[in-house]
Amino acid sequence: MSMRVRGSWYVVVVTAVAGVVNAVGGAWAFVAPRSFYENVASFEPYNLHLLHDLGAFQLGLGAALLAALAWRDALLVALAGGTVGAAVHFVSHLLDRDLGGRGSDPWTLGALALLLLVAFGLQLRRRS
Repeated sequence: MSMRVRGSWYVVVVTAVAGVVNAVGGAWAFVAPRSFYENVASFEPYNLHLLHDLGAFQLGLGAALLAALAWRDALLVALAGGTVGAAVHFVSHLLDRDLGGRGSDPWTLGALALLLLVAFGLQLRRRS
């Protein structure tokens, strides 16, 4: 990765660190929500689904930040972050369907994730 093409070293380092921090924090909130709650986000009351959703959105942000280091295509970067966030959000609603929400939530969120994945694939292929 050329620093001249990607920007200053400071921008690259901050983007990389923020991407990793968001991805790691998001994975922690999603995979081990009780631990994340007890160690990072101890706002009462404990809400499993809220932490799952938080993890999904942090993973999407992390993916977008890290994708920005790999691609200069803004649409591809946005689709990468959106696809990751939407896919994990779908899983969140699938896992937590007995906690509330609508029965259609997993279907609609899954459809959105699939549409974003197809758009990401098409944009990635267009770049090749």
